[in-house]
Amino acid sequence: MLELKGITKDYPAGDSVVRALKGISVTFRDQEFVSILGQSGCGKTTLLNIIGGLDQYTRGDLVINGRSTKSYLDRDWDTYRNHSVGFVFQSYNLIPHQSVIANVEMALLLSGVSKSERRQRAERALTQVGLAEHMHKRPNQLSGGQMQRVAIARAIVNDPEIILADEPTGALDTDTSVEVMEILKQLSRDRLVIMVTHNPQLAEEYSDRIVRIKDGLLTDDTRPVDPDRERLTEQQIQDHAVADARKGKRGMSYASAIALSFTNLMTKKGRTFLTAFAGSIGIIGIALILSLSDGTQNYIAQTEEDTMGSYPLTIRQTSIDLASMMTSMMGTASESAQENTSGEVESKDLVTDMVTSLSAGANENDMVAVKEWLDSNPGDIDSYVTSIQYTYDTPLNVYKSDTTDGAVQVNPATVLDALGISTSGATQSEMMSSMSATGGSSYDVWTALLPNRELWERDYDVVAGRLPEEWNEVVIYVDRNDRISDYTLYALGLLDQSELRGMMSKVIAGKEVESAEQTSYTYDDLMSLTFKLLPESSKYAEQADGTWADMSEDDAFMTDAVNAAEEVEVVGIVRPSEENDSGSNWGAVLYTPELMEHLVGEVNASAAVAAQEADPGTDIFTGLPFSDTATPDLTMEDIEAMIGQMSSAQASQIQGYIDGMREEGMSDEDIAAAFSEQMAEQTDNATYDGNLETLGVASMDDPYAINIYPVDFEAKEYIDGLIEEYNDDVVASGEGTEIQYTDIVGTLMSSVTDIVNALTYILIAFVGISLVVSSIMIGIITYISVLERTKEIGILRAIGASKRDVSRIFTAETFIIGLVSGVLGIVVTVLLDIPVNMIIEQVAGVENLAAVPPVAGAVLVLISVALSLVAGLAPSRMAAKKDPVTALRTE
Repeated sequence: MLELKGITKDYPAGDSVVRALKGISVTFRDQEFVSILGQSGCGKTTLLNIIGGLDQYTRGDLVINGRSTKSYLDRDWDTYRNHSVGFVFQSYNLIPHQSVIANVEMALLLSGVSKSERRQRAERALTQVGLAEHMHKRPNQLSGGQMQRVAIARAIVNDPEIILADEPTGALDTDTSVEVMEILKQLSRDRLVIMVTHNPQLAEEYSDRIVRIKDGLLTDDTRPVDPDRERLTEQQIQDHAVADARKGKRGMSYASAIALSFTNLMTKKGRTFLTAFAGSIGIIGIALILSLSDGTQNYIAQTEEDTMGSYPLTIRQTSIDLASMMTSMMGTASESAQENTSGEVESKDLVTDMVTSLSAGANENDMVAVKEWLDSNPGDIDSYVTSIQYTYDTPLNVYKSDTTDGAVQVNPATVLDALGISTSGATQSEMMSSMSATGGSSYDVWTALLPNRELWERDYDVVAGRLPEEWNEVVIYVDRNDRISDYTLYALGLLDQSELRGMMSKVIAGKEVESAEQTSYTYDDLMSLTFKLLPESSKYAEQADGTWADMSEDDAFMTDAVNAAEEVEVVGIVRPSEENDSGSNWGAVLYTPELMEHLVGEVNASAAVAAQEADPGTDIFTGLPFSDTATPDLTMEDIEAMIGQMSSAQASQIQGYIDGMREEGMSDEDIAAAFSEQMAEQTDNATYDGNLETLGVASMDDPYAINIYPVDFEAKEYIDGLIEEYNDDVVASGEGTEIQYTDIVGTLMSSVTDIVNALTYILIAFVGISLVVSSIMIGIITYISVLERTKEIGILRAIGASKRDVSRIFTAETFIIGLVSGVLGIVVTVLLDIPVNMIIEQVAGVENLAAVPPVAGAVLVLISVALSLVAGLAPSRMAAKKDPVTALRTE
């Protein structure tokens, strides 16, 4: 039962107030067809809107099933319109971009009814009004009568208690009007139907009751309700309250809002696409910058990692400050800037400064302590390195197995010596060793593999054979085109080095040097090569007098020694993999770390080393005791004691020398002084440790050099920090030696990443302006959409949509536009990266540099959506605040 008590409605009109309703009091039964008659402007539609909850009364009360609506909130009115009221308008008020069945389903959509149930109930309602065959058409494909029947189907689909019809036949012809009135008459059998009309003939023919209104006042009621006889009991009021509570809360889901907005956007495909494309321009700009920046960063990272393979962090027993040497060679800035005013030509200390800087920059490292520190995995350093390589100063002496032409040395390489280019000299060797990643001479072609065997699989492709597994197995390394340099071939003895001596002779004589014929080898040829590993101590032989002599110049001895040495075989041919950009183009022989470990063991167990270790006070090369000073001060008693320790033959020889000097008149003091001077020359400041080093002795706990290979540049900086912490601890404790190391990569590329990042941020900041502009544009487009869909807003509010639902619809629209803009921007960027990569490859020779990072692409899409949502907030809130009555009047 519906009851109006003294309902008044005032509208402000400038400084005055227009009173549309002036205290209307009327009660309606649950089941009847009521027609409200009156002239235009008498307040009929206003009364209908108040009954339907579209408009709010100024004073009075609207009682619904015994419950006053004075305390109703917005959500209560929304639920009332959705569940209890169905509107039928004179102008149909169908949503044009929705199909017939979608229009009918709209009320159910707001009620949260499942999709399958919505479809069943909508089809049933359309069948009831005779439109079963037209449910998938658009409203503009129907006649006026058919559209009004769609409106009736929408009104009854939620099975409301009240049907409110505002001039339902006002725009229809006579026959169609009769059809519509028959439908309404039938509906009134089980619910309340209130129709506003100015056609008394239709009202009298179809209505059960006629209420007349004039100038906002009720003037006549043909069948008023008797309050005493027809008022609801307390039990009936309670039953209605329970029934209303069971209807539950209503609300449009996000998915439904998105679907509704998507359908609307598809009716304006051109504008939607242009809006999305305009919104994507900023995304395209940023995505392009990020694709180039990320590609550059990846390229730098890969280059850095590859460079780390050639120039790792290197710690040596004695480190040389190459940067200081280079600065001295170029001359200091202060000297260059200082003007010479003496009037004479002055010398500039270039060589002296270079030598001084080398001396000042030479630092000794405690390699035992450093290795122990690294083995303890400080700061989880193992996670930041691809490998840590330890090298030892035991010479790697390798010879050809074939000694037909004598002992042919393969390593250390002698190619440059054959050309007449000197590679000797301690300082030169140290400098070249400092620039070599393996710790050996950069002239050598025998190169140690890193201890991390996983890197072998990554860095090398096996062309033939396999990778080495045992200490005495090696592989030949060729370039990507299966070529190997003639330098390597000469070093391995595959080409005759005597040819090089002839070439240099011709060059010196000014004669033309003919180009060498190109040679080729099968994989089997190279894999059939074998070599001999000769420990340095094996070059020494014990003499008859008990001393040990260097026999490396004795061809027969060396041939026998090589023949007796252990054999090393080639088991495979490898080339650099696609991931390996640091490989040498010269070719090389790659050996395992276990080979050096085996060699150190062989040297340490050799007879010469055992002889020196057995008598640590005597130089086994001279038979004389080691001297603590440069010139030993001997007495005749000392000399006689030394003679007593010698063999009889050697003692007789020395005694003969002494007797001869006495015969020449020399005193014992002069003889002792001569002996002291002669011993100083023979020992040449020899020491016990020096002799062991000469023999090639090394300790696995005391490496000559340590090469640390960081995984990338950031890892290198982390390791730099660990070393700095180590040095700080050494300084704080006052014990130990600070680590001095060489970092060529750090010197060359320390700021490259920072520069790229800075440029990226600056460019993104500029391009980000376009994102803000596009967001404002999306806000404007959404505002226009709100204006265009004002009537739709009124329709939705009439069938029970809340302010939140309306706001959600337009928020969903901006969400879709933002999502499409973001995805479109990423797709366009991916397509643009194709020609960009082609240009970069042509200009810089770098393939596939630009690529949108997946995470950055997803983030950009989210940013696009977020900015669009922010831009659509104001228009969405404006749409939600629109008055439904005013919105329904909008055309």
